[in-house]
Amino acid sequence: MAKQVVIVGGGFAGISAAKKLASANFSVTIIDKTNHHLFQPLLYQVATAALSPGDIAMPIRAIFSKQKNVEVVLGEVDAIDKVQRRVQLKSGAYYPFDYLVLASGAQYNYFGNDDWKKHAPGLKTLSDALEIRERILLSLEQAEQIIDPDRRKPYLTYVVIGGGPTGVEMAGSIAEIAKRSMMRDFRNIQPNETKIYLIEAAGGILNGFEEPLPEKGLKTLEDMGVEVILNSPVQEIRKNGVQIEDTFIETPNIIWGAGVAASPLIQKLGIETDRMGRAMVEADLSIPGDPAIFVAGDAAHVKDKNGVPLPGLAPVAMQQGKYVGNLIRNETMASSNRTAFKYVDKGTMATIGRAKAVADIRGFKFSGFFAWLLWGLIHIFFLIGFRNRFRVFAEWTWHYITFKRGVRLIAKKEDEDRL
Repeated sequence: MAKQVVIVGGGFAGISAAKKLASANFSVTIIDKTNHHLFQPLLYQVATAALSPGDIAMPIRAIFSKQKNVEVVLGEVDAIDKVQRRVQLKSGAYYPFDYLVLASGAQYNYFGNDDWKKHAPGLKTLSDALEIRERILLSLEQAEQIIDPDRRKPYLTYVVIGGGPTGVEMAGSIAEIAKRSMMRDFRNIQPNETKIYLIEAAGGILNGFEEPLPEKGLKTLEDMGVEVILNSPVQEIRKNGVQIEDTFIETPNIIWGAGVAASPLIQKLGIETDRMGRAMVEADLSIPGDPAIFVAGDAAHVKDKNGVPLPGLAPVAMQQGKYVGNLIRNETMASSNRTAFKYVDKGTMATIGRAKAVADIRGFKFSGFFAWLLWGLIHIFFLIGFRNRFRVFAEWTWHYITFKRGVRLIAKKEDEDRL
């Protein structure tokens, strides 16, 4: 009888591990609370109406439709029984395992201010992206109908919190929308009326990059009309704006990208975690005292050769998933016989706007058009499925030539005033 492998999470780490086990002599079960694998690095392009949700997501069942040993379950894990070797779903169903891979990802961390979430959504799911997209489009529609410039101002103000790659990419994309892409379709508002703020608690943006890339990124944002506010932790977020120090920025358009925390599921393992809730795993990504349970991706605390924790990036998760999949496939049970996981850093990059990006590829630093082109090619390559790659390439080409965003639909109408 084939051994049972349960993989929790259909993100980069989970999918990569399952692919290594496809067609092998194992019975693999992938459990995820959504039915699709999501290419999160391009979520902000859905949020800013550049891409459709279907361009960056693919049903997990479709990915493994030809792999007879892989079963996909739509559900949310509620408990992990390490003694009985099974996981329990919220529905009450049990799934036994010989090997368990927890690749449950991360969520945004509001640092104890969870009530902020309803006013400042993060960007982790398709629902988040669609909510942000509709907020942006609704604001433009509402501003179009207000004659008084002072009353119109909040609807043309956008605040992005967090100066990491997600925040920088969002701020740059909103600047393009507000100051160029969509303004030609509105009659009563002008590009110079819009205001975009990027707020960062630290002293700089893109802190994971080496100079001069953060400085170039900052200058690019400022040239695009984004006001970057540094050394300014957010003190309060309300429905109608953001408080930083002595300044209140009035707007209903607030996007959170300031910090992440591992999935709460990791706490159910009963092991040590770091301050972000990530599991403190062994060198082989197994949990202490149990070589058959692994944690991979954003939920794992793993250090690089310099002792610095690896970032929550897609390449890290993919490499960890492949590594765990190979370990299980080879059934290397004794931790002492396993080669430690080593991350091969192939570079880091972030796009800021049309033909604007920064990239650090193994010590070679690029910015501008070449970095943007490189960013685009790599992201298309990592998308799952030829159809998705083709559609994203076509959308980007169209947008680059015409300056037009393709997906500007509002699916729901808010009944009450937003301010």
